[in-house]
Amino acid sequence: MSLTQPETFHFYEPRQGHGLRHDPFNAIVGPRPIGWIATQSAAGTVNLAPYSFFNAFNYTPPIIGFSSIGYKDTVRNIEETGEFVWNLVTRPLAEMMNQTCAHVPPEVNEFELAGLTPLASRLVTPPRVAESPVSFECRATQIVQLQSIDGEKVPTWLVLGEVVAVHIAKNALTDGVYNTATAGHILRAGGPGDYFSIGPEQLFKIYRPA
Repeated sequence: MSLTQPETFHFYEPRQGHGLRHDPFNAIVGPRPIGWIATQSAAGTVNLAPYSFFNAFNYTPPIIGFSSIGYKDTVRNIEETGEFVWNLVTRPLAEMMNQTCAHVPPEVNEFELAGLTPLASRLVTPPRVAESPVSFECRATQIVQLQSIDGEKVPTWLVLGEVVAVHIAKNALTDGVYNTATAGHILRAGGPGDYFSIGPEQLFKIYRPA
């Protein structure tokens, strides 16, 4: 027996438009951690930009990835050098992170634009954000241009990288355990300017079955 779509559901096919005031896709797949990515071009120009399509994809080796809608300076720099640094965005850094969203020429240094301090990495060339409590130094493993089910190329690039070095502020560790609840993470939501913060009040625990 087939069931018809209940009238209590809004249904749409993305190719035909969502029919709403704002695209709900980003809001449903969220909130998401922010990929605050530092890169450096082969010529030495530093870039820092946030990406809301970001996540971790593997434990061993640790692999993270982000998606750039449009071929931006970040992707070009990583293609040139094979390196990038991810920096954790916390609530005190939210406004500065937002400043690095600005559409500026490639020669503009977003660290300077946002009043941030570049700090030398250990294993890769791009600097990390000194004010960020966590940074991952990464080497690119794959850069993939996305495509639709029709095989048509989409102007979006997925960048995956292996984490080769990790920096964690010691005050973010409690008895050797990283304390996500108190670290001050912020997450990107789906509205035009929506973000979420994380605190101890959101924490609950469920352990996997034995």
